[in-house]
Amino acid sequence: MATKNLLVELFVEELPPKALKKLGESFAAALAASLKTHGLLDAGAGVTPYASPRRLAAYVMAVSAKAADKAVQQKLMPVSVALDAAGKATPALLKKLAALGADASVVPQLKRTMDGKAEALFLDTVVPGATLAEGLQAALEAALAGLPIPKVMSYQLADGWSSVNFVRPAHKLVALHGAEVVPVSVLGLAAGRETQGHRFEAANPIFSIRDADTYAQQMETEGAVIAGFAERRTEIEKQLNAAAAKENLQPIEDEALLDEVTALVERPNVLTCQFEQEFLDVPQECLILTMKANQKYFPLLDAAGRLTNKFLVVSNIRPDDPSAVIGGNERVVRPRLADAKFFFDQDRKKSLADRIPGLAKVVYHNKLDTQGARAQRVAAIASAIGMALGGEVLAQQADQAALLSKADLLTDMVGEFPELQGVMGRYYALHDGLPTEIADAIEDHYKPRFAGDELPRNQVGICVALADKLETLAGMFGIGQLPTGDKDPFALRRHALGVIRMLVEKGISLGLDRLVNAAFEAFPKGMLGDAHADLETFVFERFAGLLREEDYTAQEVDAVLCLRPVRLDLVPKQLAAVRAFAALPEAASLAAANKRVGNILKKVGVPVTAKVDAALLREAAEVALHAALAEVRPQADAAFERGDYAASLQSLAALRGPVDAFFDGVMVNAEDAALRTNRLGLLATLHAAMNRVADLSRLSA
Repeated sequence: MATKNLLVELFVEELPPKALKKLGESFAAALAASLKTHGLLDAGAGVTPYASPRRLAAYVMAVSAKAADKAVQQKLMPVSVALDAAGKATPALLKKLAALGADASVVPQLKRTMDGKAEALFLDTVVPGATLAEGLQAALEAALAGLPIPKVMSYQLADGWSSVNFVRPAHKLVALHGAEVVPVSVLGLAAGRETQGHRFEAANPIFSIRDADTYAQQMETEGAVIAGFAERRTEIEKQLNAAAAKENLQPIEDEALLDEVTALVERPNVLTCQFEQEFLDVPQECLILTMKANQKYFPLLDAAGRLTNKFLVVSNIRPDDPSAVIGGNERVVRPRLADAKFFFDQDRKKSLADRIPGLAKVVYHNKLDTQGARAQRVAAIASAIGMALGGEVLAQQADQAALLSKADLLTDMVGEFPELQGVMGRYYALHDGLPTEIADAIEDHYKPRFAGDELPRNQVGICVALADKLETLAGMFGIGQLPTGDKDPFALRRHALGVIRMLVEKGISLGLDRLVNAAFEAFPKGMLGDAHADLETFVFERFAGLLREEDYTAQEVDAVLCLRPVRLDLVPKQLAAVRAFAALPEAASLAAANKRVGNILKKVGVPVTAKVDAALLREAAEVALHAALAEVRPQADAAFERGDYAASLQSLAALRGPVDAFFDGVMVNAEDAALRTNRLGLLATLHAAMNRVADLSRLSA
């Protein structure tokens, strides 16, 4: 059947910019998926989404005008019910046929086929394929119903009585199959070929789309609109880079901002603006944030990454003389920057230390006291970590940085821009004359803030960042505020991953149990429930997920982490050793034997002492295993103690022969209780020797 390309466009009022990209992609994908379901589109057909501030559209290739008819075989009923003794149709069969639009004339054509143990009658029919009008109507309704709309609004239609719900009021619907209009309707609109282009710069306010294939070209030439989101984004990026290059500068990289600006303009035009040099005395993070967040501007940086007094604006119009547009944007940004300068100047009149008492008036959590109390707890944990890592000096620095770490929450700048907490604390600490180590730690104690973020730059920052995250974890676990499913309002998963990354990547030798204990001890008695074990389990679960993302197998990760290693920083070395051991020819046999040993010891029901009386060793195989252990175990233990986990595991390869021989020739559960106890002690000794680096039984298939 001949096919043509299909174009569907819904012309609406300005769509929410942060949702536009997803709305466009979802609309096109859902439309195509529904058309495929109705048999109007092949599985591999191409689909192009279009999305601009005032339109959602989809261009779908090779759409049929009508779906192919389908041959359907329908079961009616068992022969014993359908036909009487003379082979004539019963009233039950005639009633069933009538319900399907058939009569007694089709009875001779009915097929008799075994259905299980009974013979049944089947009717062969042909179901007409859906027309494009039918299929597209259903597809449009399904696509609009499934849009990821942030917030639905209700509006009245032109008749003054009816109302519909959609993300924004819709005004026109285009549906073209080739050059023919498809008679569909949605949101009170009947499909046609007319649409509107750019609000100010279109050649004609309203124009007609000639054909589905001319849509994008007509939108650009007649409508002054780049309809494709990706094409518009590419054009903006090209213009940004070209404008920056003329100034020998570079635009700030921000993918989210680029997406948002792409969703705000239909005909992008990048212009260069500037502000007064004096504003550069304000920390550049403040200026960059106010320009990006409030004005959607692109700040320009020099080769060293420093902010300049020039910025780029993405305008939606292309006047012959852009000076008015440039001047207007420069006037608009000036008060914003002046506010930032005022906040910065005012904040520096009061030191961070003087702000600490004010934290006692800021509630942190109704079950966990104030930000002031929290700062004291973080300081206690940070001091303990600092003492363990660097002694008295580091402990004092960590304590001071922790106490000051939340003080910038009370500044005007952070009140206006919460994203700058920590960043402003660093600037104000330097202004107060504090050492760089303290100032850096105040900013860095929030790090890592997301996956792949950098870690704190010095030891003081590590101490405070660990303390801050451990205090949050202990507090929330202690009051039962745990993550559930995809909900994690206190970002506990992120905090746990931050702790893991700092311990591992910075090679911190402190045990997780010690850190968790320090975190819980910082809280007043009775404030928290006992959640030490739950918190440690939570951290290990996050660690397991992180390691699997780093291409370790689930078996390798499980083998190491099931032992609950105290030092997380050593886990990568243990995993590397496990991987090297698994490549040995003896590995599979030893892993299977280890699993067997573990099962035997479990069945005993009570703990088995790893103790062997050589005088009770009767069989040659048990004597040989005991001798092999006496030789191998000291080597494995010595390698383990010096941190050479690979050598520790590889030395166990020598046990393969003696272990196999033991299980072939020795009855562990001997009738003699003394022999049985001794052999179990030998297996317990073997089990302990084999499982210091990892539980090798977890490598057994």
